[in-house]
Amino acid sequence: MNNLYLLCGAVVLIALIGFLATMWIGGSKENKEGNPQYDKNSVPNWIRLSVIYTVTTVVALGALIWYVRS
Repeated sequence: MNNLYLLCGAVVLIALIGFLATMWIGGSKENKEGNPQYDKNSVPNWIRLSVIYTVTTVVALGALIWYVRS
């Protein structure tokens, strides 16, 4: 059972790092200067990325729990 918590923690940590890196890159000055059109559509992009990361995290955790219990 300890391994389950360790593996779940690793999955959450990796997803969180990916999410934070995406947010950091998306809000960077270079990104905004390089593509001004991005700022006009940024809210749907942020929402879409947040949903993708949330769904991926839930599916990964579910798959991990299923794998460990079987």
